[in-house]
Amino acid sequence: MDEPVELRDEDGKTETQGRSKSSGKHFKLGTFASLKHRNFRYLWSGTLLMGAGQWIQQVTLGWLLYDLTGSSILLGVLNGARALPFLIAGPIAGVVADRVDRRKLLLLVEQFLFAATFTMGLLTATGQVAPWHLFVFTLATGIAWSFTDPVRQSLIPNVVPKQDLINAVALNSVANNATKVMGPALGGLLIASFGVSGNFFVQAVAYAGVLIMIYRMAVPRTSSQALQSTMFANMKEGLAYVWSNSLVLGLILSALVPRLLAVPYQTLMPIFQKDVLRVGPAGLGMLMAAPGVGGLIALLTLASIAGRVRRQGVLMLTAVMLLGAFLVTFSQTSSFILALLTLVGVGGCQVIFNATVNTLLHLTIPDQLRGRVMSIYMLDRGLMPAGALLAGTSAHFIGAPATTGLMGFAVFLLGIFLAWRMPVIRRVEI
Repeated sequence: MDEPVELRDEDGKTETQGRSKSSGKHFKLGTFASLKHRNFRYLWSGTLLMGAGQWIQQVTLGWLLYDLTGSSILLGVLNGARALPFLIAGPIAGVVADRVDRRKLLLLVEQFLFAATFTMGLLTATGQVAPWHLFVFTLATGIAWSFTDPVRQSLIPNVVPKQDLINAVALNSVANNATKVMGPALGGLLIASFGVSGNFFVQAVAYAGVLIMIYRMAVPRTSSQALQSTMFANMKEGLAYVWSNSLVLGLILSALVPRLLAVPYQTLMPIFQKDVLRVGPAGLGMLMAAPGVGGLIALLTLASIAGRVRRQGVLMLTAVMLLGAFLVTFSQTSSFILALLTLVGVGGCQVIFNATVNTLLHLTIPDQLRGRVMSIYMLDRGLMPAGALLAGTSAHFIGAPATTGLMGFAVFLLGIFLAWRMPVIRRVEI
């Protein structure tokens, strides 16, 4: 019989979670249940606008840099510059989030993003933009995002009751995944319609919309406990908490491996398109879109049945093992239809894994440490360039199919390892 597992509620109080006593007699779909809470509606709407702005910006900067320089190497450097702030500024951002009013911090950062993006629009419209402007802008906005992303994640348990937390996390992931699917296409259409400078102004409007949402939110004040120590002491406290809590440490470490080994398969898609599946540019677009479609389907399903899923730890382990299995299957197929289906499975398993890890962290972390721990958790974003470099180097020597297969097998083994060596994850119930 599984032992009960202790989780923490949004006030940091400990409660014992055992097997659910609910028999599910009153089961009903509640796909958008958490949106009935006004403050979460504002937070969620802001997440949609932020995600759209980020993806439009990514497409716009890549287009503009290549148009100015014609250098594919600089495109890779620009992508690295986008991820670097999460490794350097992320932990500092988590400390700040636990020391100041999170709502005011979001307002300040969004104002900066609006001003910086509007300025880039003016530089581009007047023909004064230079490549170095793009790198400075990318680093500056990357630092801003490294502050806003942990704070937005930290606010979710503050604006929804515990019974709606799984649904809220799933819907927040839906917002991020929807913009990931639609944002690049929207960015391309906007460039064609309004030009590159117009894209920057559209982004500025999106950030202005986020500002309005934050102004209308009402959230609890951040605990002043962190202010009793220095920022360095706060950072040590966050790291010590993660190290001493086996569940939190296991969840954070488990999130790093898929980011390093699973996500980089996307960088190899042009190779699969040309050398394995031979489907051309249109086929490449479908291959790139398939994981996003799978992610949206999986997250909407998870949001709909959130009240019924008690064994979140088992769900997480199942998702990561299936993610590895789907990657291995994709690497071995030469059928375009089967490739699309397996990529839909990859996307679905990947986002379910991320959503369950996120949910379990929110249920465990006390609120006064939430910003610091979430910033540590989000360090995995900084690993994406390293994962892409690893995948590209391996594909050069052993080929894209073998590289993807080995990475998928490693992710599958991760799931087995976690289930075997970290039973605290397997036993988690909510």
